[in-house]
Amino acid sequence: MRYADLAKAERIRIYDVARVAGVSVATASKALNDTGRMTEATRLRVKQTAAALGFRPNAMARALTQNRSFTVGLLTDDTYGRFTLPVMAGINEALVDQGVSVFLCGIEDDAALGEVHVNAMLDKQVDGIIATGKRIDRRLPIDLSGLPVPVVYAFTQGPEDAVTLVSDDAQGAREATQHLAAIGRRRLVHVTGPESFASVRTRADAFHAVAGSATPVFHGPWSEAWGHEAVTRLWGTPNPPDGIFCGNDQIARGVIDALRERGVSVPGAVSVIGFDNWEIVAAATRPPLTTIDMNLKELGREAGRLILDLAEGKPVEPGIRTLPCKLVVRQSCGGTVPVAGKLEVQQET
Repeated sequence: MRYADLAKAERIRIYDVARVAGVSVATASKALNDTGRMTEATRLRVKQTAAALGFRPNAMARALTQNRSFTVGLLTDDTYGRFTLPVMAGINEALVDQGVSVFLCGIEDDAALGEVHVNAMLDKQVDGIIATGKRIDRRLPIDLSGLPVPVVYAFTQGPEDAVTLVSDDAQGAREATQHLAAIGRRRLVHVTGPESFASVRTRADAFHAVAGSATPVFHGPWSEAWGHEAVTRLWGTPNPPDGIFCGNDQIARGVIDALRERGVSVPGAVSVIGFDNWEIVAAATRPPLTTIDMNLKELGREAGRLILDLAEGKPVEPGIRTLPCKLVVRQSCGGTVPVAGKLEVQQET
């Protein structure tokens, strides 16, 4: 029978793959699962045959033979999705090629709802749970320690003995401040969020380390209105700044709007950098906003990879892992930085 004829069947079975490849069913199964002893030529022939026929393993049979459900639970209190959605996109990218599905549950700040969802995940026999949230210094309102499945924490606080992934706030803030200095800005300020946030304190410390301890930092809400208000305060002083590093993109957008209302050119007179690379805000700002990308998608990919390793019984060292941030240059800074003694224009990537 031709491949095309088999492909028209309702479902291609492993028996069909074995027959067309000229091997036993047992050999076909081992080849597709990368187990057993055989020549690489045989293993490759079986895999190519399976791909050509459009063979898809039976998920239930696969789960039974490997004692896994091939599902992972994703638990979050970030129901708005500002941070969870990019993390989840990365998790999906890491898991889809492994045949693993993600089971998302939003719990807000409700411990009872969290318990309901965790019990549902355990009833579905998930291979593991990834916990994520909206800030790195707060835990979800439910204790996930002592569960019969592994747990990885991504962009939320986890226990000391857990595997926890966060963005490198200090590195991102240093890079933003260094960029402002590199393009010739000398009167710098940092306009950021509430000091009660660990990320705010970390970024402010990194800003001071580059710009000097006496360089001003202004704290306020995470809002465009606060960015607007900060400009009103700053332009009431004798020497307003020529470089402003903002704690998030919303604050930065408020800063830029207020400067435009005052007739202050961005980036001609003032360069502005945000933090988060929330594209719905950064790309729509006028001019488009230079900002620090926290690489949440990459953080999600790493969380997905680690939960698979734990589910498969592989050793994973506990502790906090920081993933680097990335400067995304758009027009709000002018876009030139000295590299090896020359000026080079960096474009958004």
